[in-house]
Amino acid sequence: MDEIVKQALAKWPNVPHCTGWLLLDRRGNWRMRDEAAQAAGASGTPIRHPALIGFICRNYECDPRGQWFFQNGPQRVYVELAYTPWIVRLAAGGNGGALTLTDQTGGAFEPSAVFADDEGGILFADTSSPARVAVLHDHDLDLFADSSTPSAEGLGGQFHWRAGVDLPLQAVQRSEVEARFGFVASPASQ
Repeated sequence: MDEIVKQALAKWPNVPHCTGWLLLDRRGNWRMRDEAAQAAGASGTPIRHPALIGFICRNYECDPRGQWFFQNGPQRVYVELAYTPWIVRLAAGGNGGALTLTDQTGGAFEPSAVFADDEGGILFADTSSPARVAVLHDHDLDLFADSSTPSAEGLGGQFHWRAGVDLPLQAVQRSEVEARFGFVASPASQ
């Protein structure tokens, strides 16, 4: 958390929380949702300002109930999640180098498990406690497929993460992801 945020929290400890105004979309974009967007159930307007995006990313945290928020000075702005709290991009190093996963805040994501949901999404979980879960950006599905071997039965398979490290592809229902990984996708509806 930024030092200026800590100072603001100490100076104004009782600022009301905000819900519904910030959304993390399925591709890792932060979106502002005014009253009209909220009423229409729309995603909102993408935030494009690099400094603001950096500030949100540095101050993105989770409360004990599994609700993700951005600490904006003394105010906690809860984030509506289009799917998971983390969105990852998959990349291959040059000349067939090692694969990397990077989350929407720019941090490395080290997977310990991989899942395919019933809607064709790919999710990764790490070894954090509780485990972070991230959905793979849809632009990276081809690279994921190129780095995987399907099973002979057509279900499951292996994701070749590192030399000698294959992660079995497990099935998960999208409707079960939120409860299974202990996060709240819509704090505004709580």
